[in-house]
Amino acid sequence: MSSPPFPLADRIALVTGATRGIGRASALALAGAGALVVAVGRTQGALEELDDEIRAAGGLRPTLVPMDLADGDGVDRLGGELFQRHGRLDVLVHAAAMLGGLWPMAHLDPKLWDRLVAANLTAAYRLIRSTEPLLRQSPAGRALFLTCEAASAPKAFWGAFAATKAGMEAMVRSWADEIEHTGVRAALIDPGPMRTRLRAQAFPGEDREALADPAEIGPMIVALAGAPCLGLPTGALRFCDWRDEAKPASA
Repeated sequence: MSSPPFPLADRIALVTGATRGIGRASALALAGAGALVVAVGRTQGALEELDDEIRAAGGLRPTLVPMDLADGDGVDRLGGELFQRHGRLDVLVHAAAMLGGLWPMAHLDPKLWDRLVAANLTAAYRLIRSTEPLLRQSPAGRALFLTCEAASAPKAFWGAFAATKAGMEAMVRSWADEIEHTGVRAALIDPGPMRTRLRAQAFPGEDREALADPAEIGPMIVALAGAPCLGLPTGALRFCDWRDEAKPASA
């Protein structure tokens, strides 16, 4: 049986980090599946380019939210505005992240540490705090958080980024356990090596053409956003595993 052309029709989807990389790919894929996308990013011009691309492809006109997620009060206001306009939220994709360079822990500037904690950990907490009531109003709210291998297998010089991502993972898993008896489900997604700006910052000499394009993860995001059953996140769902399982048996 073929899949419906717009499996996420009438869904409201909030995407952070929507101006580039995996966040942008997620926004495009969700819009292509029929969702009304609320796109959050720090750059107005890049948000407008996303708007043009979504509408050129026939998607619903997205709501553009130029905002730094380190602005916790702004996240709270966003939650209030979503309630006033839609009364619910069906999908949250939190793809925004900050690498902040690779540093020996003893050499890391305290101000940069604070920025990393704000961007990678506190922002996720504020999003959970502001969107849980909205997700509960959805028949099947889905919250998807992008993570990475560094959270569970940190290496030298990755300490600050790894610590904030590990903290986010622990928080999401705890939250998912709290809301197990609601219709809301959360998932952690490890995209693996992809052709993103953050990856280029970490591995400047890497052959980018050998990496997966962020657009490839779009179908996975759509599938999880519309999944009727989604268990507790005992670990991260790896894109490479999902891609292999999604391939036809004859491939």
